[in-house]
Amino acid sequence: MNSYIQKTWFLKYLLILGIGLMGCAKSINPDIERGSDYNFRDGYPEVRFSAIGLIDDQGEPKIDIAADIVLGSLIYNKEGDKYIANLTIDVQIINQTNPDNIIGSKQYEIDIEKEDPNIVYSQQIHTFQEALDVEPGRYTINFTLTDQSSDKKITHSAETYLPNPESNISNLTNIRMEGKNMSSENPSWSPITTYDVPGRVDSLKFVFQVTNNNSSKPLVIDSQLLRFESDTSYARPMHFNDYSPSSIQYKGIDYNQEEVIQSTQRKLIERGNVLIEFTFGNQRRGNYRFEVQTNISSEESDEAYKARDFAVKSKNYPSIKSARELAKPLVYLMREKEYEELIAINDPDSLKAAVDRFWLKNIGSKSRTKSVLKKFYNRVEEANKQFSNFKEGWKTDPGMMYILLGPPWYVDERLDEMYWSYSYNRSDPERNFYFFEPRHKSEYFPFNHYILRRSQSYFTLQYQQVELWLSGSIMQRSL
Repeated sequence: MNSYIQKTWFLKYLLILGIGLMGCAKSINPDIERGSDYNFRDGYPEVRFSAIGLIDDQGEPKIDIAADIVLGSLIYNKEGDKYIANLTIDVQIINQTNPDNIIGSKQYEIDIEKEDPNIVYSQQIHTFQEALDVEPGRYTINFTLTDQSSDKKITHSAETYLPNPESNISNLTNIRMEGKNMSSENPSWSPITTYDVPGRVDSLKFVFQVTNNNSSKPLVIDSQLLRFESDTSYARPMHFNDYSPSSIQYKGIDYNQEEVIQSTQRKLIERGNVLIEFTFGNQRRGNYRFEVQTNISSEESDEAYKARDFAVKSKNYPSIKSARELAKPLVYLMREKEYEELIAINDPDSLKAAVDRFWLKNIGSKSRTKSVLKKFYNRVEEANKQFSNFKEGWKTDPGMMYILLGPPWYVDERLDEMYWSYSYNRSDPERNFYFFEPRHKSEYFPFNHYILRRSQSYFTLQYQQVELWLSGSIMQRSL
């Protein structure tokens, strides 16, 4: 190959590489908000937390914090004819330019009253919101909730950015996501604090601010709502074949396969801070991104792109309440044809009656059936909180194993591998399970996507475990 051809080939390669990198730049941009995870620990208070930097109406920078506190996870003390949960909230604000310097710390004492303290798995929430004064900059916010009755605490962290409204450059703030259920008694906008959006939320709103301090040219704001191809299927049985590396079940989510739901453009001529809101109606189940990009040059600012990722999931997620939500996890206990007939029932009352008949027919005793149902659906809900990623946690491989077998006795994690053991004998092939991650969790792929290494030798184990559930013997022995 002569030098001219070599040079031409190399330039073409650089051009192709550059186009490829431009094409995927937004998919791997670390400036993508995803909300907090559930950070679920059995017996601890549950809270979901978000923190977003915005400029208020007076042009002052603030950090808006929002926390959804799950009422059913708290301990209540009877005070007269009321049940009260006593909570302490600690908030730390850390400037990322000097992580050792806590520039702000606040503590809040709150009491939550509840009529029935015995509903352990209720997902009814109390929303805590505050606006904190800060200077422009990048911040880490640590949020700790302590239940004073148990002295147990849970901590979440979030990062946010606040542009300087008085600078000579233009900037974007982070994006705040809100949701509303129009069918509720008093519909109102509430912060979406997690990656997951329950399907009952039928209206979405995205709020951000643009600081336009360049008078030489209009500021162009392009926004898009995208939907990505992703796996929404339930886990296949333990004794089936492994997933093909080319399948969406193996990949989990494919950021290169996107559908544009809506795209808009807006031009700002006036200087100053502009609050911008976009609202969308109900979206079908799946994984989405709302993104905003401006024509701010990289020389002026690196804050020319922001995005908020989210997933629309089942109606009452992470809880299990509706007839269809109760029916779907039975795929792990039913024969294929039996399950297809169940899911084909459209009327909610008829579907709920069919679910009840299935359990009662197999277990027999009404009192034992009630206990088994509670155990099964508690595990489904806990699987949602522990293993959720781009799909409901009960649909993942670890979620399926957790529902059928319960919490593992031992967990060993090594890089992209995870081992679950249900035996003191770590070499027992029927009580030890190996999971692997096709892709490492990172800021570009923010999910724990563990896949079980399946084996035909698991057929007998899964059959026996299903029989424990259907006979009600699961209340006496787990394996």
